[in-house]
Amino acid sequence: MSKRAIDTKLIHGSAKARRVHGAVVTPIFQTAMFEYAGEAIGHDLKYLRLNNSPNHLALHDKLAAIENAEASLVAASGMAAIATALSTFLGAGDRLLAQNVLYGGTRSFILEDLPKMGVGCDFFDGGDPASWPALLRPETKVIYAEAATNPTLRVADHRAIAAFARDHGLIAMIDNTFASPVNFRPLELGYDLSLHSATKYLNGHSDLIAGVIAGRLDLVQEATHKLNRWGGSLDPHACFLLDRGLKTLALRVHRQNETAVKLAQFLAAHPAVAKVNYPGLADHPDHRRAAELFDGFGGMLSFEVKGGPDAPERLIQACKLIIYTFSLGGVETLMIQPARTSHINMSPEERLEAGIPDNLIRVSVGLESADDLIADLSQAFDASAD
Repeated sequence: MSKRAIDTKLIHGSAKARRVHGAVVTPIFQTAMFEYAGEAIGHDLKYLRLNNSPNHLALHDKLAAIENAEASLVAASGMAAIATALSTFLGAGDRLLAQNVLYGGTRSFILEDLPKMGVGCDFFDGGDPASWPALLRPETKVIYAEAATNPTLRVADHRAIAAFARDHGLIAMIDNTFASPVNFRPLELGYDLSLHSATKYLNGHSDLIAGVIAGRLDLVQEATHKLNRWGGSLDPHACFLLDRGLKTLALRVHRQNETAVKLAQFLAAHPAVAKVNYPGLADHPDHRRAAELFDGFGGMLSFEVKGGPDAPERLIQACKLIIYTFSLGGVETLMIQPARTSHINMSPEERLEAGIPDNLIRVSVGLESADDLIADLSQAFDASAD
């Protein structure tokens, strides 16, 4: 494990990284293939679909370094990374143990696509380790969690999950998108694979789609071979943009941590807000656990607005600075209503059971002035109440 600080790794990669032909910034290698150099196996051939161009290799080094992983792999999207990781280590007759609140796309893949592959799933409460052994079956091969749940911002007992996986021979995977390696490095706790939608914080500029798998060398190699066959490689120009975006990750996340706390405190005190979900607030049910696990509480929060069924829509539409759109982790502050977007495929009953009522609004905090964001929300509350 490198002793370099993450801020340095984000600029220079690992201590083993080498500049390509001396270039300070890795050039874009916009070529589909390279000259044959006597490679012994197919996965070693230099070919864009095989995720091994100089742009891919530079990213793999840097992403492994910031996660303190043995290896990493970039993919064409976050869902490509998640689907590849799960399908690599689960086959017909196997079962997955998954956290009971997940990103909507992940949940759909687990419930709609994995069963077609003969894979079953049991869901667990991330904060109740005593209940997990009863869910374990001989066919269970993988346990899957999120650093902080989307969009309810609950923080599971990640130390216990890693230990449970180790004790029962499971592969432990985590979606670390919400936290980013600046705030949380789950491999240090014993997770085997850390996954990201690099579209979000890692890139940070809302201009590309990408995914990451980082972790144990043997597992990443298996996932690489699967992804190579599926063809979900990342374009060299997207690799270049992601590499560039990573260089400011620490600066961006530290600022988003600070601003999110201020917005959460403002919302918690506002009379039009029924509830705020943010692990940085002292009354959050997982605050102490998050403070122990994370180096920062993150730039994501959600809150329940008072009023009728149209209250969330009116509030979001009344914002003049904050943008009404999905995705997260960029320099712009974004708001969505999960019941109508990211979790629209769940039934109302399923959403309520997961803690996602129709009046819930999710906020991805950007890099604007905290005072300006609070002013925008204040005027939006006033305007939407009329």
